[in-house]
Amino acid sequence: MKSTVLSENKVSGARWLVFGRDPEKPEKIIDTNQYLIATRNQAMLLDPGGIEIFPAMLSAVIHHTPLENITHIFASHQDPDIISSLGLWDRTLPQAKLHCPWLWEGFVRHFGCDNVEFVPIPDEGSTMKLDGLTLQFVPAHYLHSSANFHVYDPESKILMSGDIGAALEKGDVPMFVEDFEAHTAHMRYFHQRWMPSNKAKNAWIKRVRALEIDIMAPQHGRLFQGDDVVRFLDWLEALDVGIALDDEAQAEAA
Repeated sequence: MKSTVLSENKVSGARWLVFGRDPEKPEKIIDTNQYLIATRNQAMLLDPGGIEIFPAMLSAVIHHTPLENITHIFASHQDPDIISSLGLWDRTLPQAKLHCPWLWEGFVRHFGCDNVEFVPIPDEGSTMKLDGLTLQFVPAHYLHSSANFHVYDPESKILMSGDIGAALEKGDVPMFVEDFEAHTAHMRYFHQRWMPSNKAKNAWIKRVRALEIDIMAPQHGRLFQGDDVVRFLDWLEALDVGIALDDEAQAEAA
């Protein structure tokens, strides 16, 4: 599994890393991006991935931070591709705190979370401290999950954006978007089908436009940096989502 340093602050010691592009993963398993925020004394895993990639993920993470420093885990929502490994992390990091939308506690515990402390995130979002680093849990409800959060770091100006910005591409693709217009072909159907609500989409865009973002880091596919972040927000704002309902309406009309 590949790892890439996205940001490193020499003063505070805070680092962001992304893990993924695993050439050894089973062919039918969707490729996912896992994230780690590490400070000098603590670290947090963000959507640590499915059970199938746990051994590769664990092996990759310990090259960057001691296991005893991983004191927090973040689960943006309940999907198995991003958190079905929680039961194994629960045994590996029994003293960790799991930050997750309050709505999903009963579902997430089906993954076998018996040791970690569940910290529910309220619908309006919240903040947390990782050493001296303040992180924000940004609401992204119904995009695509009915209780869903993203993580924003105002120091590094990175937004971990979950399924928003996701693209499904085959092969060993670059870590960052290089040609935005060409990349939209890999994102369009995913967002139109998986994002059910234009109202929720536009509320998220308004909220995110108020943040200073240098890197937008989704769960699948390439990351956005610089001007491509604004290009993505403009593109998504103009995109009509929830197309399955339109298809059903067209079928009934026929």
